[in-house]
Amino acid sequence: MPSLESALPVRMERTAVVGPLPELRPVLVTVADAGVVEFDGQESDVDRRARTTPALTIEAPDHDVSARADLVAGEAELAAHAGAVIRHGDVFAAVGWCPAARHAELAGRLAPLGAALVRLPLPAGVDPPTVLRQGGAVRRAFLPLIGTYGTVPYEDIDPTMLAGIAYVLMFGMMFGDAGHGLILLACALALRLSRSRRLARLRSVWPFIAGAGLTSTAFGVLYGEFFGPTGVLAVVWLAPMESPVPLLAAGVAFGAVLLALAYAIGIVNRWREGGPQATAYAPSGIAGTAVFLGLGLLAGGIYLGLFPMLLSGAGFAAVGLLLAAIGLHAAAGGGAAGVVQTLVQLFDLVVRLGSNLVSFARLAAFGLAHAALAALVWQATTGLWPLSPIAAGAAFAVGTTVVFALEALVAGIQALRLEFYELFSRMFETEGRPFRPWHVPLSEEVSS
Repeated sequence: MPSLESALPVRMERTAVVGPLPELRPVLVTVADAGVVEFDGQESDVDRRARTTPALTIEAPDHDVSARADLVAGEAELAAHAGAVIRHGDVFAAVGWCPAARHAELAGRLAPLGAALVRLPLPAGVDPPTVLRQGGAVRRAFLPLIGTYGTVPYEDIDPTMLAGIAYVLMFGMMFGDAGHGLILLACALALRLSRSRRLARLRSVWPFIAGAGLTSTAFGVLYGEFFGPTGVLAVVWLAPMESPVPLLAAGVAFGAVLLALAYAIGIVNRWREGGPQATAYAPSGIAGTAVFLGLGLLAGGIYLGLFPMLLSGAGFAAVGLLLAAIGLHAAAGGGAAGVVQTLVQLFDLVVRLGSNLVSFARLAAFGLAHAALAALVWQATTGLWPLSPIAAGAAFAVGTTVVFALEALVAGIQALRLEFYELFSRMFETEGRPFRPWHVPLSEEVSS
């Protein structure tokens, strides 16, 4: 299914590059130039910023190339890979991984050299390396969110778009001010249009900043905040300073929705990683989801006074705890010590679930802090205006700059924390291995 395929990491194939020994060098150079194969046992893709970027030529240099540091580095890497190939008579083979979509392209480049790209069965117990799909500009801007946390396991769903959307929504709720949001949008546009070389590495994240600015502007309109309570905008939903409790409840409710989505992805991931058993018993699978749903129904039944809801919540929670206990006890190795460990872990599961949900109250708490600081700046501005418009303007400019910088930093960090600890911890149980293809570009031939 195209929809399922697009939600997963790039499909990898176990591959062997096979060719005649006399053509070993041109075959390896072609593979290096293509940059789509990771050979087994190859050196990690180390950071090359501190040294010369290597390069290769199809034909071996016929004289000393010590003056070409890039060729020296490239020849060293080529020699290491050539020494690691499997040789049998006049044939060699090098085994590794290649994205399935690039297989035919590389095979076509190797064919004129008498070499071939052979698909191999996946080794038992070995997970392929992971490479996430690049997609459009928005997706590429969101990718660092996942990369900062770790590498998505090959079998797991790629949550890049969901994580990015959740991040900018959480940021906007904490940074809800239409004026400040428009500043972020202006910064994103300036970054997009900038031709500065210093900003070139940051230019790809402009959609991320634009998304944060857009959601901040939207929440500012809902809050009636435009550089604070200036009266420019009417309150559409609620004013943070006047309705802190409903705002706190909204933050927790939004967190519950995000947790539900994280549990749903966790169930799919556990199924793909370990089948029905892992899905049923994992705290991030059906067991944990049942506890989460049960506690939610219990809270709703108590608040609304609905006994059937309370009873169903207790049932879901009990089933979830039982499933989790079975899985945790098996993982602990059984016995009396396993029972004690299981009880402790069950207690931790319930407490951590409650604390994770309450953590989303910070969406409202930092939204309130933002509104309070902006209100303080506006009060200082209006208080100074009758005395000195110049002083009032300076107070507004300086205060807005300080609030904008401080709150943008705080909201950015807090949204990242919620992503990592509350959401990603349920989606992922293991970490994958990044795909690091061997890539050395071709250089112009060295003349004698």
